[in-house]
Amino acid sequence: MAYLGLKSITKHFGAVNAVDYIDLEIFSGELVSFLGPSGCGKTTLLRLIAGLETSDGGQIFLGSRDITEVPTHQRDIGMVFQSLALFPHMTVGENIAYALRIQRVPKSQQEKQVDELLELVCLPGVKSRRISQLSGGQQQRVAIARALARHPKLLLLDEPFSALDAKLREAMQLELRLLQQRLGITTILVTHDQQEAMTISDRVVVMNEGKIRQVGKPLEIYRHPTDPFVADFIGTNNLLRGVVCNETAIEVEGVLFTGWQLGDRFSSGQQVSIGVRPEDVTVVPGQPSGRNCIPGTVTFIRDIGSSVKIHLDCRGRKVVSTVLPKARPRLAQGDTVTASFSANSCIILQ
Repeated sequence: MAYLGLKSITKHFGAVNAVDYIDLEIFSGELVSFLGPSGCGKTTLLRLIAGLETSDGGQIFLGSRDITEVPTHQRDIGMVFQSLALFPHMTVGENIAYALRIQRVPKSQQEKQVDELLELVCLPGVKSRRISQLSGGQQQRVAIARALARHPKLLLLDEPFSALDAKLREAMQLELRLLQQRLGITTILVTHDQQEAMTISDRVVVMNEGKIRQVGKPLEIYRHPTDPFVADFIGTNNLLRGVVCNETAIEVEGVLFTGWQLGDRFSSGQQVSIGVRPEDVTVVPGQPSGRNCIPGTVTFIRDIGSSVKIHLDCRGRKVVSTVLPKARPRLAQGDTVTASFSANSCIILQ
């Protein structure tokens, strides 16, 4: 049985379907990311789970309990907001103890629990400091400690790392994941960062226009997207046009590619989209010869040290190839090249 269950959840803002009949099951101990572009409905869905928004239809279950109409403070949920919402006039300890005071925890126990929570998030010795005296990463940990103070059954995180610099954000992602695994707390993370979702999630829920487009493990979604939107949004994907010739051949951007094993899934003459990841595209100088390769022109080369991205114009289509620095071909902007990839590295999307 699902730990958190959503059944036909809807939310409208005027004529906009912010959340459009969402069905989803999340299991105990999972860290699940809601991933999608701005305005896709992921934060609205999180706020509906938290009780900060009222749904227009559907039901929300936490365990066997229907919490659809239950007030926020009675849902046994902890939440970390994008803005953190820490009280600047309070010390670190007072911020964390605030959640305990609401629960009417005796003052004699508050100090002990605050110390334990600060140890948990690796911030011992900062209890008496003001929030303004902490770094961004330390403030983030205080917000997480305060959310955990109520011993919630569910932890909700609304883009908690978006204001941090890249290096600190990566470190905090790892810390959060290790803490979540240690506590075994069921967690939902809202993010628009594909790398963040891929790095720390047990499963990813990809959303767009208020709908769930795909749910699955990170690598499953990366390697086997179910539609062109997911293929394009998760990482970088090259989407090319194709026309099925027969069971083993597809004409891709006007060039015959063979080696497919289509069976009876597609019919001759059917138009399809071909998805191929940048790491599966090989680029070599010169004009193509033979099948399974497309002519192109180098439009830009992006060398970030750990990898090199080669941007191409292939018959009007943008194609990106990613290689390791040691494997970088000797190319310059404007060079004529050949881009090739094998059929078994591609995904066919209708």
